[in-house]
Amino acid sequence: MTAPRDPRGFLRSLFDAAVAAAQPERSVAAFLPEKPKGRTVVIGAGKGAAQLAQAFEQHWDAPLEGVVVTRYGYAAPCERIEVLEAAHPEPDEAGLLAAKRLLDTVQGLTEDDLVVALVCGGGSALLPAPPEGLTLADELAVNRALLASGAPITQMNTLRKHVSEIKGGRLARAAHPAKVVSLIVSDIPGDDPAMVASGPTVPDPAGPQAAREILAEYALDLPQAVRDHLASDECAAPSPDDPAFANNEVHIIASAAVSLEAAQARARELGVEAVILSDAIEGESRDVARVHSALAREIAARDRPFTKPVVLLSGGETTVTLKAKGKGGRNSEFLLSLALDLDGIEGVHALAADTDGIDGSEDNAGGFVDGGTATRIRAAGADPRALLSGNNAWTALDTAGDLLVTGPTGTNVNDFRAILIV
Repeated sequence: MTAPRDPRGFLRSLFDAAVAAAQPERSVAAFLPEKPKGRTVVIGAGKGAAQLAQAFEQHWDAPLEGVVVTRYGYAAPCERIEVLEAAHPEPDEAGLLAAKRLLDTVQGLTEDDLVVALVCGGGSALLPAPPEGLTLADELAVNRALLASGAPITQMNTLRKHVSEIKGGRLARAAHPAKVVSLIVSDIPGDDPAMVASGPTVPDPAGPQAAREILAEYALDLPQAVRDHLASDECAAPSPDDPAFANNEVHIIASAAVSLEAAQARARELGVEAVILSDAIEGESRDVARVHSALAREIAARDRPFTKPVVLLSGGETTVTLKAKGKGGRNSEFLLSLALDLDGIEGVHALAADTDGIDGSEDNAGGFVDGGTATRIRAAGADPRALLSGNNAWTALDTAGDLLVTGPTGTNVNDFRAILIV
């Protein structure tokens, strides 16, 4: 094993391998359903939904129709499937109209028809559909409170599906008696399909009490109308024993696990041993960074538990509890915390990025850091610790010249982290 001459180029190649492994053209073809007697209707939502639709069109040699919704700027050309765009991470009026379009598209189907649901991360924000008595402003308030709470994505989506007319399996129930086949790109630690995009086509196994417990645990400041809705039986989502789901199929077609394995294989091709720590890491970004840093420093100083050179790979979805209104995202915050913990340590280089190409509020996927990042920030006249305290990790990485900008990748299997120790 030999150390790479260009650590950042090496790390970027691992990220590219991870993203390539999750591309729709690779994953969709293996999960094509049987053609129906009747119509084939495609629906979908998420930051990679347009690319999924494009790949499905290419592989489906029979009539089809449908509509999917993706984030502004993430569209891809399709011939038979209409692509709508809406806001993410905060829902907007376009998303409200798109959710209604999806629900209208699956109305009036028969048991001879097939619905193919293309679902990936980002669908929760892209499909606002407040139930009767609530408004888009109420759903915005829920979204903002959850994003600021530090709650893990599974808990966020558990609550979201109880304040919706489309999430928590309701979109699939609306398509009954047609068969619904869900092809899902998972951005959820553990790959629970009921949690991806808040499960618009997958029934809810938890029940409304789980949502009420999350409301209490995080002391969420929600409008009274939302609180009243969650307290009532009206918020319950369809359960797995609902007969409307009996004939449906759910397939995870891409995930963080597959992408990490691809990155591991690429590292070994380049002559560096790679260790996958986990594909399901959750927790506060800055705290997760300190754990990763402790492991990296142990390897750098003592060659244990792994021998240099080695690259540590991990995935999942960390969280950021907002204390200020800075610029950044969970991967940028992870990196700034890591940079502070590695300050002055030689031979450690890291990349962290969101596999969809956008980390939080700005246009970067994430960034790079090493033992000199904090020094470069200080040399530019900024205080890295103050920037971390202000949730201003993007500014810190930009100051150091450490941002990674890729543009939309066409897929989304969540966080990708790679730490090289040489």
